[in-house]
Amino acid sequence: MSQPPSGPPLLEARGLVKRYGHVQALDGASFTVLPGEVVALIGDNGAGKSTLVKVLSGVIRPDGGEILVSGEPVQLSSPTDARKHGIETVYQDLALAPDLDAAANLHLGRELYLIPALKVLNRAEMRRRAVTAFAALGIALPDVSAPVGTLSGGQRQSIAVARAVAYASKVIFMDEPTAALGVVQRERVLDTIRRVRDQGVAVVLISHNMPEVLAVADRVEVLRLGRRVARFTAAETSLEELVGAMTGALGTEDAA
Repeated sequence: MSQPPSGPPLLEARGLVKRYGHVQALDGASFTVLPGEVVALIGDNGAGKSTLVKVLSGVIRPDGGEILVSGEPVQLSSPTDARKHGIETVYQDLALAPDLDAAANLHLGRELYLIPALKVLNRAEMRRRAVTAFAALGIALPDVSAPVGTLSGGQRQSIAVARAVAYASKVIFMDEPTAALGVVQRERVLDTIRRVRDQGVAVVLISHNMPEVLAVADRVEVLRLGRRVARFTAAETSLEELVGAMTGALGTEDAA
């Protein structure tokens, strides 16, 4: 982080509980996102990462616990509620329309109209805003009018990130953003994540790639069996410590 954060966390979960029948997905989970940071959320399969992200992005409702945005308790009953609080999510499947161009995908669900009543799109303004948004993040596309289905995996990922950045004012969740990418494309996406942070939007990175986590994150929070068990400053930790916290080889956060 360029500057130490001040004030309350942008987003905070306290003691979240979520059950699916006899399965305890979240067992008093806590999580904190500070202003101007990339925080990685890690944990083994079944740790509760996906459930926590779904709760904090409004996809599912918790059975207990509290969510705060900028220090104020909130109810996130839907993804629309989360977006109203400045929270966006980039999922692994990206949710892009492959037959539409980059500008149309940037405004997907938030189209601009010349004549709203007749649903006549303002394509020129949508394209202008898209070019500006891509340039701000250093995203270079060969042709913004080309269908995104013809672009590389890294370029499609960058479009999905740019769409989230265009509307997020506080936090963006990114679920395994580099999982299907090659080395060069992965580095470009990580650079985009840094640029997002530098614009003042906090990024939550969900990843199984520990070297990648240490390369891009400012902090790391570890889930295990539905609870936060450790928190680390990325620059002051190691791969061994992260794995130890994930597997239970290290003590829990409370014990530490």
